[in-house]
Amino acid sequence: MITLRDISLSYGDRALFKQINVTIGQRDRIGLVGVNGSGKSTLVKLLLSEVTPDEGEIEKPSFVSLGYLPQDGIETSGRTLYKEAEQAFADVLSLQKKIDEATERMYELDPEDEEYYDIIDTIGEWEQQLEDHEPEKMKSRIERVFLGLGFSMTDLERDTGEFSGGWQMRIALGKLLLQTPSLLLLDEPTNHLDIVSQTWLEGYLKDYHGSLMIISHDRAFLNSVTNRTFELKFGNLNSFSGNYNFYEKNKAEIIATQRRKADNQKKEIARQKELINRFRGNQKKAGMVQSRIKQLDKMDIVEVERDEKKIFFRFPPPPPASQKVVELKELYKSFGDIKVFRGLDLRIDKGDRIAVVGVNGAGKSTLARIIAGVEPYDSGEMDVGVQTVFGYFAQQQAEELNPNKTVLEEVEASVRPEGDANPRGALGALLFSKTDQAKSVSVLSGGERNRVALAKMLMRPCNCVILDEPTNHLDIRSKEVLQDAIREFEGTVILVSHDRDFLDPVVNKVLEIRPDGSRMLTCNVSEYVERVLKQDESKS
Repeated sequence: MITLRDISLSYGDRALFKQINVTIGQRDRIGLVGVNGSGKSTLVKLLLSEVTPDEGEIEKPSFVSLGYLPQDGIETSGRTLYKEAEQAFADVLSLQKKIDEATERMYELDPEDEEYYDIIDTIGEWEQQLEDHEPEKMKSRIERVFLGLGFSMTDLERDTGEFSGGWQMRIALGKLLLQTPSLLLLDEPTNHLDIVSQTWLEGYLKDYHGSLMIISHDRAFLNSVTNRTFELKFGNLNSFSGNYNFYEKNKAEIIATQRRKADNQKKEIARQKELINRFRGNQKKAGMVQSRIKQLDKMDIVEVERDEKKIFFRFPPPPPASQKVVELKELYKSFGDIKVFRGLDLRIDKGDRIAVVGVNGAGKSTLARIIAGVEPYDSGEMDVGVQTVFGYFAQQQAEELNPNKTVLEEVEASVRPEGDANPRGALGALLFSKTDQAKSVSVLSGGERNRVALAKMLMRPCNCVILDEPTNHLDIRSKEVLQDAIREFEGTVILVSHDRDFLDPVVNKVLEIRPDGSRMLTCNVSEYVERVLKQDESKS
């Protein structure tokens, strides 16, 4: 369907892509992985023709369409949600033109050619889309997609301008799904979804008729949806014929094989050099010596693939804690006319490791802020344990760093006078070099800001860590490091996140926040999702 041939692209002295060759086929489900800065977003821009390669070409038939969902930045207003969703079908009449073009192309191909049958399948799907443009079918599709993404039937009549940023991105995702492009390009599509909506999206994408390319740091999502993995690393694109777990296992086997070959080669080189040195002065062995020297000169040295740097993260040892960490009684909280909590009761004890889940807008982040003491509540009681010391991280903290300070100055500002924290050491452990530490906060990427906010947390020892969406902007390997740090932390942990793969190994309870109340369950998040799905099935 789409072929990249010998694609090279450099920015200054840095070669982002070095003669990349790959083909994206019909019905491919591709996970695009790599550390932050490896070129994932740039590859997407190449496919969208927003960036031109220095060398090489991209072959894409004219009838192939692309749809792109960025991480954020899309907003709409002035139409009801339903009318906005209808805009997804604005280009449906151009399908007939695409069908005609594809039919002409089909007649030019050999029936034995794989592309011939791909085009037949594509034409069939487009003809189905033309049928689906009937008003009743269109209404049904809009409702199915937007209800699946967490909207209600009454939301369909609301002006889109009333929805917040996360819901705006759901609107954009819904429209894109309705457009059904040939290749769907999704950049962190689960960032703005709660766990239930994410589960629905996984099921929808498995049945999607086109191809997918997904940039995601959510291992569980990639494992569920993808059947190919593209790895961007040191300017190369490596293709693997499986999901993320397959890629990770296959990659480990490749590197293990490289190490064995390199070790064997080193032993052979040492053996040959020992023979050369032993017989170098022996005239009778001169021919043999010269032969061995030539063999060594011609030998291709086996190189073991280098690995990217990995962050190192550990929470400071927690101070002693009381059994009761915090208890909420009859807590009420509203924002204007929106009632978030109506008599919330909650107790968190020493050693609890809690995942806070629920639909967007239910109050997960509000609860985290209230417990951390940065958000007031209207009425009720919050009883904090006598020895409880909170440590709090949230996305807003990464966004609210002082842009006029350097990275080091921003972290030093969090050091307590009586403490013995090491700002330079903490930043170094989080991959900030001496030069990086002197950078202005204003020039940092989202991922770098997150790491600065995490470094600030390390300056203040605590026995209850509250983390609100800590994995946004972290690549998979960095999330694993944070996961390890939480496992080793001996205090209490409260995690607001929708990342099941991140949460499952580190939590022992799930706190579900709903508009009509809350409940605490002793299980991990995957088990919680199974319970919710079974409940939904029993209701239907």
